[in-house]
Amino acid sequence: MSDVRQAGLVLGIETSCDDTAAAVIQDGRAALSSIIASQVVHHEFGGVVPELASRAHLDLLGPTVDRALAEARVTLEDIDAIAVTRGPGLLGSLVVGVAYAKALAIAAQRPLVGVNHIEAHIWAAALDGAEMPAPFVGCALSGGHTEFIVAKGFGEYALWGATRDDAAGEAYDKVAKLLGLGFPGGSVIDRLAADGDPRAFDLPRAMVESGDYDVSFSGLKTAMRQKIGARTPPHDPVWLANLCASFQAAVVDTLVAKIARLAADTRARAVVVGGGVASNRGLRAGLTSACERLGIPAIFPSPKWCTDNAAMIGIVGSWMLSRGQLAGSDLEPVANLEEMGFALPALERAV
Repeated sequence: MSDVRQAGLVLGIETSCDDTAAAVIQDGRAALSSIIASQVVHHEFGGVVPELASRAHLDLLGPTVDRALAEARVTLEDIDAIAVTRGPGLLGSLVVGVAYAKALAIAAQRPLVGVNHIEAHIWAAALDGAEMPAPFVGCALSGGHTEFIVAKGFGEYALWGATRDDAAGEAYDKVAKLLGLGFPGGSVIDRLAADGDPRAFDLPRAMVESGDYDVSFSGLKTAMRQKIGARTPPHDPVWLANLCASFQAAVVDTLVAKIARLAADTRARAVVVGGGVASNRGLRAGLTSACERLGIPAIFPSPKWCTDNAAMIGIVGSWMLSRGQLAGSDLEPVANLEEMGFALPALERAV
């Protein structure tokens, strides 16, 4: 498995959290298939239960891979390499995906590539054919991650900022749970916010003037708990829409302030956003306006590539394969981003 193959057909596998996904990528550009099996078992708990997630991956991964191959109209023998999420994520979920991919690679005698989940989110817009001019600010915004990275090119990254507590998507999910809106909560709050007044409730924008590029959402979550108080569903529709709009405005203002400042300070040529929160309409509008003032584009993937998916794993794996960045049978999952090779810059303020 030490040979370097051209990235013809790559099977991508993603099991970093609660979505079991597989996809087939052709020539490092096009997704011939993309299958996502969402785990409904978590909905009653209002959040992801790690042990249940890993068990569900065991049941879903084989059929999901079979569906991805069938939709692409190829067989495993046609696949040139296998790319799998190595991390970061829930360790139990990652173990399932990595073990399956290693076994598949050995059985099919195909090269194996271990992909960084955050790196894949940053490049997800390439699945739409988007060009990302370097250097750019790459933002991974999801239920488990809020990181701001400066990319000088593929494989050249520095982590400049992150959340101090809750991820942006996690804040959405927790607030949705407080309001009885179900899980996941991001799309529901986004929809309700469209009919509300974002100035109806005074909510905090933590660390906006802190001078660094980190964010915090724990104080906002506490403020929302206080606003909700003892209220239980069904809520007054006007009150609910106004509260959701005010909450979303606070999240968007916080993110946009830090991302725009980082882009200006590093002389970035673009801002690229990936992850589930990248599909949020409020964030898209706010960040697009901020980037227009800076004279650079804000680049978002199509909504289907914002959620966790294996196509983004496959496309990054294809590029790694062409560079000879292969893994062996000793590939192990990694839960934390720091262990994946991302590091904070030493007081660097320009690229």
